[in-house]
Amino acid sequence: MKLAKTILGLSAYYHDSAAAIIVNGEIVAAAQEERFTRKKHDSAFPKNAINYCLAEAGLTMSYIDEVVFYDKPLLKFARILTTYLSYAPDGLHSFMTAMPMWLNGKLNLKNTLKRELAALANLDRKQFPPLLFTKHHQSHAASAFYPSPFEKAAVLCMDGAGEWATTTAWLGEGNTLTPLWELDFPHSLGLLYSAFTYYTGFKVNSGEYKLMGLAPYGEPKYVDLILDHLIDLKDDGSFRLNMKYFNFCTGLTMTGKKFDQLFGAPRRKPEGELTQREMDLAASVQKVTEEIVLRLAKTIRIETGCEFLCLAGGVALNSVVNGKLLQSGIFEDIWVQPAAGDAGSAIGAALASWHSRHNADRTVKCKDSMKGAFLGPMFSRNEIRERLDHQGAVYRELEDVDLMPILANILADQQVVGWFQGRMEFGPRALGARSIIGDPRSATMQSVMNLKIKHRESFRPFAPSVLSEDVEYYFDQDRPSPYMLIVAPIAEAIKIPMTEAQSKLIGIEKLKILRSTLPSVTHVDYSARIQTVHSDTNPRYHRLISCFKEKTGCSVLMNTSFNVRGEPIVCTPEDAYSCFIRTEIDFLVIENFLLEKSKQPKKAQDETWMKVFELD
Repeated sequence: MKLAKTILGLSAYYHDSAAAIIVNGEIVAAAQEERFTRKKHDSAFPKNAINYCLAEAGLTMSYIDEVVFYDKPLLKFARILTTYLSYAPDGLHSFMTAMPMWLNGKLNLKNTLKRELAALANLDRKQFPPLLFTKHHQSHAASAFYPSPFEKAAVLCMDGAGEWATTTAWLGEGNTLTPLWELDFPHSLGLLYSAFTYYTGFKVNSGEYKLMGLAPYGEPKYVDLILDHLIDLKDDGSFRLNMKYFNFCTGLTMTGKKFDQLFGAPRRKPEGELTQREMDLAASVQKVTEEIVLRLAKTIRIETGCEFLCLAGGVALNSVVNGKLLQSGIFEDIWVQPAAGDAGSAIGAALASWHSRHNADRTVKCKDSMKGAFLGPMFSRNEIRERLDHQGAVYRELEDVDLMPILANILADQQVVGWFQGRMEFGPRALGARSIIGDPRSATMQSVMNLKIKHRESFRPFAPSVLSEDVEYYFDQDRPSPYMLIVAPIAEAIKIPMTEAQSKLIGIEKLKILRSTLPSVTHVDYSARIQTVHSDTNPRYHRLISCFKEKTGCSVLMNTSFNVRGEPIVCTPEDAYSCFIRTEIDFLVIENFLLEKSKQPKKAQDETWMKVFELD
């Protein structure tokens, strides 16, 4: 008899809470709680995400066979308690701060989860499905390997910390995942990177991608200082941090006075002026991170003999590292879980139980089984019409045959479009379902998007969405990159060489130089974070870019997430309309509804909305 199971996977109570449902091994739905609550990186019990997943699957909680949580809280508590005891009496204040939270809830997480789920489902707790727990890095590894397009692959997971593990290696083959080795807390590549995120004035667990984007503006002049004092790096990629310089074991911050002394100044204050020093620090830790990952990759390739590598964990969201890894040729190909952080562990927890606990067969698809990461809510025409009417919006309803050429003209006129269609993306990247798009040929589009629409720092780069069939013309990339997780050099065909005077510019001055015929998506180091768009996974976005190509000869659009700084990516038509009205987006498209800013009802300007979203 064929095994049949419906499994609910959960990630919660740290950051990026999420839920996912798999039915007989197929990922049916997945969503982050932040998209519903509008609180970025929301860590709360993901009741809204669960309700969505159940509705998408057409199920109630009584049809769920088991619920699987993404880590083991008792093991994590043991690690925290052991750490405090190891450093005692240092860290007493931090210990006293953390313990009430654990004693009041996290130690009794099984009962907490059962109570929350029972309330959500209105079930008697005796009727409740089994509640299971996987190890944190097992969830990451499962999220990386099982949906991948590889029958056999090495798996590398790197993050801040799970229960104890911070870096783990696995061998995936068929439906099995075999652990090979691990590096344990406090020796963590994720926490090293987060320490520099904190020290340069950005928010930990949120601002790491800013640090990555800032790195090309600097010079890696602190690499030797990092390797000589902060980290003991071995040839095989294993490492140990010098904990004298870090504060995360004993304090409520990432770094302390000794770190300040090493780099000659205190940390930059959040929202303070960005100087060349922060840019050089970013470049330096980025360089060290790349070296560590490349050494680890070489080791795993030798140990496993595998041609392919799968990645997950927060470090796997470093698309520059991923690009370097791909270009190195250590592995023939790599696949990165698009929701590589803790949110994706909801999928991993469910898949780990399906394949490991139930020994279910795995079907390998030629691309992957993530469905383009389009696993979130979508809305029917009638729903959208009703919601827009409720907002008092003015719109035109057009079929695609008429809508696409109009949008191509709008974009070619270098106007900005909010683009909302299909199922919402799962993971941190907007992939053409909840995106703000523009003309990448514009020399001013990057600054317009950053300052007038996104309300964020001017140095932040934007991604190109390129037709998959044309990617090699624009970029030094010979394979798909559908999840915007690979940075690659731009192709010589579109490159504009710098003059001698331009090449001597430093810091933020580099931003002013046109480096390619697609200046708005070309970073200052002649690279781009590529999203290849495929007709099978995102046909409407593919059709739009194709129409733009017919109009302009350019098969690339500039793509950024549909939100403002500190706001989660929009989920509903109401979210999209609010963001449209509050910013300088010129046109909004919600499925087949086209809205022009100048035709919307005039409302009194209310800037208090900018205080709703905490800065990231």
